[in-house]
Amino acid sequence: MTAALFPRPVGTDTQQLSLLGDPRPVRTPAALWRVWLTDPATRHRFENKRYRRGPDQCWPWIGAISSTGHGSFRAASLPGLSRRGTVPAHLYAYQLTHGIIDRLGWSALTDPILCHRCDYAGCTNPDHLRLGTATDNRTEYLARRHGPGSPLGDTRGPDGLSRAIADAIRSALAAGEPGHTIDHRISAAIAAGRPWSLW
Repeated sequence: MTAALFPRPVGTDTQQLSLLGDPRPVRTPAALWRVWLTDPATRHRFENKRYRRGPDQCWPWIGAISSTGHGSFRAASLPGLSRRGTVPAHLYAYQLTHGIIDRLGWSALTDPILCHRCDYAGCTNPDHLRLGTATDNRTEYLARRHGPGSPLGDTRGPDGLSRAIADAIRSALAAGEPGHTIDHRISAAIAAGRPWSLW
């Protein structure tokens, strides 16, 4: 289904552009993605940086957070351009489940990008992610940013929300707290950024 929606141009390398709060995109060849997605040590490091919950819940990233609120995962340390080998955590999570996405995030408005169904940038649950276009993503943002309880309306911004949730989870894990207590901490971190309402 994905191939039909976003066909790969003939004669092009399978590469992706990654942005982590840096205006200069980094091209990542499919060969590197294959290594990172199949290497047990890389996968283990990745799993240690996300907090899994129920299948319908968000799985927050508890590692480094970018300026856009997305998780930032260093899959490898590569020479060259700064941050090369560091990829968005939600992109790694999605491809771990669904396979490599061809030519993700290139310049055309119709090229595929990864969208969060839950509107929470720090989520790495692959069931909360879907392929769309930049136009789809912008339209959904404008339609949902003022919804009651929407993560898009958080007063701290997307990175503030993601950092608050990650801090709450890390503190709870360090204290050996059970899952239901961690869920309460996550809820409190979310509530702290909700805008005041007059209705």
